[in-house]
Amino acid sequence: MSTPILICDDSGFARRQMARSIPDGWDVEVSFAEHGQDALSQIREGKGDVVFLDLNMPVMDGYETMEVIRKEDLPCLVIVVSGDVQEKARERMLSLGAIDFIRKPIDNAKLMHILTSYGIYSGDSLATGGTSQQSSATPAAGNTIANSEDAVTEEEKLDAYREMVNVAMGRAGENLAKLLGEFIDLPIPNVNLIESNELSMAVADINRNDRVSAVSKGFVSEGISGEALVIFNDTKSQNIVELLKYAPSASSENLELEALMDVSNILIGACLNGLSEQLAVAFSHTHPVLLGQHQGLSTLLSENVHQWGKVMAVEIGYAIKAKDISFDLLLLFPGNAMNQIYARLMNTDRERQ
Repeated sequence: MSTPILICDDSGFARRQMARSIPDGWDVEVSFAEHGQDALSQIREGKGDVVFLDLNMPVMDGYETMEVIRKEDLPCLVIVVSGDVQEKARERMLSLGAIDFIRKPIDNAKLMHILTSYGIYSGDSLATGGTSQQSSATPAAGNTIANSEDAVTEEEKLDAYREMVNVAMGRAGENLAKLLGEFIDLPIPNVNLIESNELSMAVADINRNDRVSAVSKGFVSEGISGEALVIFNDTKSQNIVELLKYAPSASSENLELEALMDVSNILIGACLNGLSEQLAVAFSHTHPVLLGQHQGLSTLLSENVHQWGKVMAVEIGYAIKAKDISFDLLLLFPGNAMNQIYARLMNTDRERQ
């Protein structure tokens, strides 16, 4: 008898990755959900004896979904599959009843270990990379297991970039959480392809404060280059200084500058390392540059970015709600790098299977 498997993730790219990671020879019926509310409906219908659950999703996230599963005592085993790998995220989900936690992108050996350890799958083969059955339900867009690259739309590419950044964002959040000793709230990354002359308006939408500070770092690899900016709301800079517990100094402005540079280095460095891992490239970084302190947003964008024409802009809004702190990481890529990024992402994805 087939085991009903439910894969819940807002990214079609991530759903396909997860489906391809299910062990060969495991008799399963796979269904898909784009958010927790949809997942709960399908679990109640008996479509999710085993649930692979993402954390950061629209409508209802993984935490809220797990709380309902526990409250209603729904009959399912939940394995969290997430780019958010903070220890507090793991502890929270395990305390709510999840049986284990897998870091994105999927480690097939760890997945196999979890499935066999809990007696979910007892196959002798260690091969992975396919499912014996698929859901008979009509899948949402992006749910097909195989996708012809010749027919990939721009929206599907943006979805793949969004998932790639989601993984990298989680790495950066984990590093920052360790440094600050606080839980970092992670968003769903916002990815857009825009004209460079629209960038100032896009940045203004990200951070509506009149006075901000920003740190920039350029990066380059084989055919892929870009610029990363961390944008801070000036009114909350002192809160960051207090979290970092620097030794007292006569100049509060010097401490604020040191805090901006330290946080920016951690965020940008960890995020680029996460991208490097997924694209199988090694980025060379420039030294971080203070683009402006206590200035308006219009002064913070480099002339280099304005000359790109089209720009792929990735916005990630980090927050430490307990301390009323928020700041934005903005990754900017020339639009002509998109195809190169997508091709590398697909190559490394195939190599993992």
